[in-house]
Amino acid sequence: MVDPAGAAGSTGDRRPAVAWDLVAAELPDGLAVVDRAGRFLQANPAALRLLGGAGADLPGRPSPFALTEDGDGAPYGLPDDDGVERVTTWAPPAGPRRELAYRVRPLAADPSLSAVAFRDVTAELHRQRRLSAMARVAVTLSAQSSPVANLDALAAEVLKADALTGVEILTVDEAGDLRVEGTAGFERWPDFFERQREVERRGGALRMRDALRTAEPVVVPHRWSAIREDPAWRPLHDYHTRPEWDSFASVPLMIRGRAAGVLNAFFAPGQTVGQRTLEFLTSMAEQAAIAVDYRALLQRERNLVRREERQRLARDLHDSIVQQVFSIGMQAKSLEVHAQRGDWLPAESVHRVAGEIGVLSQAVLEDLQAMVHELRPSVTAWQGGLEEAVRALAGRTADRTGLRFALTIGAGLERIEAEMAEDVYRIVAEAVHNVVKHAGAHRVTVRSAVRDGRLRATVSDDGRGIGAAGSGGSGTGSGHGLKIMHERAARWGGSVVVEPRRRRGTLVRLTVPLGGRAAMSADGRG
Repeated sequence: MVDPAGAAGSTGDRRPAVAWDLVAAELPDGLAVVDRAGRFLQANPAALRLLGGAGADLPGRPSPFALTEDGDGAPYGLPDDDGVERVTTWAPPAGPRRELAYRVRPLAADPSLSAVAFRDVTAELHRQRRLSAMARVAVTLSAQSSPVANLDALAAEVLKADALTGVEILTVDEAGDLRVEGTAGFERWPDFFERQREVERRGGALRMRDALRTAEPVVVPHRWSAIREDPAWRPLHDYHTRPEWDSFASVPLMIRGRAAGVLNAFFAPGQTVGQRTLEFLTSMAEQAAIAVDYRALLQRERNLVRREERQRLARDLHDSIVQQVFSIGMQAKSLEVHAQRGDWLPAESVHRVAGEIGVLSQAVLEDLQAMVHELRPSVTAWQGGLEEAVRALAGRTADRTGLRFALTIGAGLERIEAEMAEDVYRIVAEAVHNVVKHAGAHRVTVRSAVRDGRLRATVSDDGRGIGAAGSGGSGTGSGHGLKIMHERAARWGGSVVVEPRRRRGTLVRLTVPLGGRAAMSADGRG
């Protein structure tokens, strides 16, 4: 046996020789010898522990370590000096799968054999996956426009990060019914809710309702075996057999102190639900709650805008059309009174009254056409998107009013998501409507393009202009219409500026960043 101390050239301090097989037995990392085919030959005690206590059954079993071969067919591993460990998975005879980081080296004494040093990195990689999942979800929630797509993506991230069988995100409506908002790992049955209600009618307990009631996470070990043995769950027995799962956890989605839904996690057989797992699920449930809350806020804002637009139309009807129709009625009534009295009216008087009725009727017709024009299908109904919708708007307005339009449509509009395009279109349409109704213009110029990460659009005219920038004077339309334009732009972090042109007319300038919105104050299991 070589004395390491003596080989190092110590000065007289002779230490006892140490057998290297004893050193290998004390190493904290796994050390194994494999043959050319990658089969285990020997392993130190640490390796046996890491491999799940395979013990005497280990020799001759295939290892999970990838071996390459040199030109002579001898196995060898990647050189240590590249600083890279390979990672593989190992399924022990009992217990959960493990992830092992390893290095392979050929034995100098026998190149047909290789030594493998390895360690368990399951927990380390698990933490990394969870952190990556939370980061990706944060990016997804800020970049995606569809809440359903957001929550499906979040469920998929949770599923992948913890290697779960399935994940579901559900919300509770006003009637107390559960509704799926995001799912991963499970198929959907069209009649699932009917079956679930039948389970509850039979007395089957949905443990996720406990999470909703207590606003605390609920963990149920071996939940599937309990469901399988409960006759009340018979309507969903077949459903719960695919894919295979065992334990169950339900974490509430808390929105301003109220449990508004749950995140359900279904664990594969052998998986345990520890404190760190619950902390991760709680963090992801918080992200899901933000998405659900944001969707509710957005829907309320949309409803408010729709209500305000209806009120504006009602006001316009009263302020213009109703008054004009009333004037037509008064003119007609005066003719009727004269006719009943048998009064003789000069031809020029009859001609004047008829002319006034004709002018008023034409004005009413134009106002009604303008309102119908505003209520046409939205930009999302146009196959060509925002550009086609703006061109159609200009064409219809020109045919109806005789205004001349000049359009400059730049590149990039096709990349704008549907909801933003809808708001941009409505802002442009409101600006054009104001020109028609108030500006007394002959020509309208509409320009739009995407530059420097922003959508920029302008609507300018050669009409009478406004008294002061943004004052809402003549040519700008009603203050309510401008308010709606500002709100639509602010929803996306943008702005609308109304100002007089240098010579004549009014300029409406819209700017919207494309990075994101502004900050704003069908099945389930278990």
